[in-house]
Amino acid sequence: MEPVRATEIMAVAGARELRDGEIIVVGLGLPQVAVVLAKRTHAPRLTSLLEIGVVDMNPVDTPVGLADSRIFHGATCWSGFLDVLGMNLHRGVVDVGFLGALELDRYGNINTTLLQEDSGKVRYFNGSAGGNDVASLAKRVIVILRHEKRKLPLAVAHLTSPGFVGGKSRAQLGLRGGGPHRIITDMAVLGFDSQTHEACLLSVHPGISAPAVQDNTGFPLRIPAQVPVTPLPTAEELRLLREEIDPRGVYLR
Repeated sequence: MEPVRATEIMAVAGARELRDGEIIVVGLGLPQVAVVLAKRTHAPRLTSLLEIGVVDMNPVDTPVGLADSRIFHGATCWSGFLDVLGMNLHRGVVDVGFLGALELDRYGNINTTLLQEDSGKVRYFNGSAGGNDVASLAKRVIVILRHEKRKLPLAVAHLTSPGFVGGKSRAQLGLRGGGPHRIITDMAVLGFDSQTHEACLLSVHPGISAPAVQDNTGFPLRIPAQVPVTPLPTAEELRLLREEIDPRGVYLR
C-alpha cells in the first residue's frame, strides 16, 4: 500500500474532532474532505453547511471550488449566505467552524486578507467572506494549514478573523463563539492553553519531532514533557479517502 500522506493524517485528525449530530460550517479543501470522512465513519448525523447555502452536500466527484456545481450533489437544501450566516451562525446553533488561513498567530487570530513581501509589496487575497462570522460565532473553530514559519508568525499581518486577540478571553472581546480549538498542520496538532490562550503542542505526526515543529513555528510553542504521536488513519479511513472521497487526489495529493 502507498505510504500514508501528511494530508491524509490531517484530514483524519480533522474528522476525529467532529461529533455525531453536530452542525458544521465548512470550507472547501481538506476541511470538506474531513467532514465527508466523519459522516461516512463515526458521525452519520453530522450536518454540514457551506457558506454559500448548500446543506449536507454528498458529492460523487471532488469539487474544485464553490462555483463547481458538483458540490451541490445530494444536498438537502440550497439557500444562500444569509441563511447560513444569519439563521445558523448568528442564531448560535453552529458547533464547529472549519477554516483555512494564510496566516495564524499564537492566539489563533487568522489572516486571509493580505501578505507583505520582503520587498514591501502587499499582496491582497479574498479576505473574510464568512470567515469572520465563523471565527466569531462558532462554538469552536478548527483550522487546517501548512506548518511553516511564515504561515505561523508571532502576529498576523492583518487580523481578518479573531481568535484570542492579545491573549484575552472571548468574553472580554464580546465574542459569543468559543474561539480556536484545534490547529491541524502537516506536522502536528495544536491546541490552546485555557489560561493564557496561547498555542500549545498536542501531538506530532509520525516521524516528526517536537523540536522540528518549534523550528517551523514563528512563535514560542508550549510543549509538554511527553508529546504523543498523532494516530495514523485506519485502513478503512484510507480506503474512503483514496477510493471514494478524493480518488484523484485533488486535495490529498
